[in-house]
Amino acid sequence: MRIAPIDIAHKTFNRKFMGLDPDEVMDFLRSIADELENVIRDRNSLREVVRERELTIAEYRERDDLLKSTITTATKMAEKIQLDSERESRLIINDANQKAEMVVRDARDSLKKTYQDISELKRIRMQFENNLRALMQSHLSMLDQGHKLMPTPGVESRVGLEIQESEDPTAIKAKVSDAIKQAVQNPKPMF
Repeated sequence: MRIAPIDIAHKTFNRKFMGLDPDEVMDFLRSIADELENVIRDRNSLREVVRERELTIAEYRERDDLLKSTITTATKMAEKIQLDSERESRLIINDANQKAEMVVRDARDSLKKTYQDISELKRIRMQFENNLRALMQSHLSMLDQGHKLMPTPGVESRVGLEIQESEDPTAIKAKVSDAIKQAVQNPKPMF
């Protein structure tokens, strides 16, 4: 059975001979009832405070859970972004390396081809010079032989040479050689 402060304040006792002083008992019971009422008020007040604190703690726990899940999500996203960026950077680097290798390979191939072209042009030039020398030598020897057999003063004037019949054959060779060189450097029609 629960006893309320009002029960204590209104409690009456039976009287017996030589019993207690009823006023003193009533004063004491009223003071206990007041004290018990204060205790109950304090208890109710503390219960209200505890309830408010529990609500606040529950709210903080929800915030904490939300914050933890947000941090976890952000961490996962940051890791994913980092992995994606690392993968993309590796792809970009690999692509750049492949392009660089292609450029270097193309440059080497081009340089090799250029050297081959230069070598081929040198070979062609040497062949042309040798053929031209041989042709000039054969023409000079033909001129020497032809001039010995029958001198023709009209032919030389077509190529711009003035040769006298009494001229020395070495001088004629030199003139013909100079004329051929000049004709090769500055070609002009003969007719």
